[in-house]
Amino acid sequence: MKRVKLSRKIFFGVAAFLAAVYAFPFFLVLLNSFKEKRAIRNNPIAPPEEWLFSNYIEAAERMEYFQSLTNSVLITVSSVIAIIVTSSMLAYYLARTKNKFTSVTFLVLVASMIVPFQALMIPFVGLFGNLGLTNSRASLVFFYVGFGVALSTFLYHGFISNIPLELDEAAAMDGASDFMIFRKIIFPMLSPVTATVAIINGLWIWNDFLLPQLVLTQEKRTLPLRTYVFYGTYTSDYGLAMAGLVLSILPIVAFYFVMQRQIISGVSAGAVK
Repeated sequence: MKRVKLSRKIFFGVAAFLAAVYAFPFFLVLLNSFKEKRAIRNNPIAPPEEWLFSNYIEAAERMEYFQSLTNSVLITVSSVIAIIVTSSMLAYYLARTKNKFTSVTFLVLVASMIVPFQALMIPFVGLFGNLGLTNSRASLVFFYVGFGVALSTFLYHGFISNIPLELDEAAAMDGASDFMIFRKIIFPMLSPVTATVAIINGLWIWNDFLLPQLVLTQEKRTLPLRTYVFYGTYTSDYGLAMAGLVLSILPIVAFYFVMQRQIISGVSAGAVK
C-alpha cells in the first residue's frame, strides 16, 4: 500500500513538473504582452512595472484583428466541416466494404500520413499558381482537406469498426439506403470521434502559418500571418507581438477547453479497434 502511494506521489510530481515546463513559455508570452519593448529586453521574466493593457488595443488595430479573425474562422470552419463529412463517409465505406480495393485504399491512406507537407508544397503551390487558383480561401480549404482526410479517416475507421454490422442489416431490411443508414444511424453515433477530429484539425488549421503564407495575399490573411506584422527587418516590437499572439490563440484555446472531454473519449474510442 505504501509503495502504491509513493508511486502515485512520484507520478503526480513528475506530471506537475512537466506541466509547469510546458506552461512556462505560455506564461512568459502572457506576462510580456503587458510590457514595453525595453522592459522585455532588460528582464523578460520579471513582472511588468507598468501593466500596458494598451498593447492589446494597438495590436488589434495593427493586425486588423476582426478582419483576420473572420478569415481564420471561415477557413477553419469550412475545412473542418469538409474533413468531417468526407472522412466519415469514406471511413464508413472502407469499414463496411471488405475487398482488396478497400484494404489497399486504407493502407495507402495510413501510409500517406508519414509524407510531410514540406515535401509536396512546392509542386502543389506551383500547380495551383499555373491554374490561377492561388489567393483563394477555397483553394486553401482544398489543401487542408487533402492533408487532413487521412488521419481523420483512420480515426473514424477504428470507431466504425466497433459498431455492430447488425444495425446496418436491420435498417437495410426496413428499406433504408446506405446513405440513409449512415446519416441517420451511424453518423449520430460518431459524435465522440467527430469532436476529436474537429479539435485536431481545428487546432492545426487555425495555427498554421506556412500554407496560408504561400497561398493568400494581404487582405485574406489569417491571424497567425497578421502577427508577423510586428517583426521587421531591423527591429521587432515584442510587446505588441506577444499581445497579438495572445489574441490569435484565445479563440481556439477557448474552443479546446469547451470540447476537451469529447477529445479524450473520442481518441480512446476511435483509435482502438
